[in-house]
Amino acid sequence: MAYITMEQQFCADDYDSLVIGLAVDLGGHDSGEHRHNKDQLLFSHHGCMVITLEGIKCVLPPMRAAWIPAGVLHNAQMNNVTHYRSLYFDQSLQSQLSREMRIIDINPLLAVLLERMSMWPFDKPIQEQLNSVNLLIEELNLATESHLNLPLPHDQRLQKWLVDINSPDFLAPRLAELSALVGASEKTITRIFNKETGMPYQSWRQQWRLLAAVELLSQGQRISDISYRLNFANDSAFISFFRQKTGFTPLNFMIEFK
Repeated sequence: MAYITMEQQFCADDYDSLVIGLAVDLGGHDSGEHRHNKDQLLFSHHGCMVITLEGIKCVLPPMRAAWIPAGVLHNAQMNNVTHYRSLYFDQSLQSQLSREMRIIDINPLLAVLLERMSMWPFDKPIQEQLNSVNLLIEELNLATESHLNLPLPHDQRLQKWLVDINSPDFLAPRLAELSALVGASEKTITRIFNKETGMPYQSWRQQWRLLAAVELLSQGQRISDISYRLNFANDSAFISFFRQKTGFTPLNFMIEFK
């Protein structure tokens, strides 16, 4: 079977098959920056992954998957993640698959396919893979795209602050506080974020709060603790913000996607 432990070494590029599947149980893990020669699709049944790739931070709660095309530099950090699943696609399939990074919703059919394919043997005959692979490709191309991602500015003045963006202690402060922190005017910071992320800093901060909230909810933290951690005035303000952004209350969101 394709089920391994983290003590085992694995490189998808070492295997020749239409799709190589991987199933791993994880607690905490940091993959470090790396690339694959194959397209990759990854998700987990429980917990939350944080993926940084080519200037974009993505949060991956349960039942969301990341599509990472071949050659894209990326890093995956995981806390309290179990039942991690990953598929690697042969280069012969690239013409049928997106060449852009995507975060997508996993519907029940995709979930069944991913589970089955992540567990099949590395040497499964290609003819026995074809039906599942073709159905998976069809579902991937039709999948609804999620927006749990955050473009990162690359201006040098912000790099010391952003280096810890995946740390549990990181905070995106108000604009005036960030100005004092990095030694640049509010006008300059606004110009940087508009140019390099496509949104003003205040909108970027709200998106960061959303991603942070999803990550903290996936860890099982209480609403009151999350509200305090993300500097909301009170729990009601946090719940209202989260519902506006996702269409769910925080608790219903995790019930829906756990």
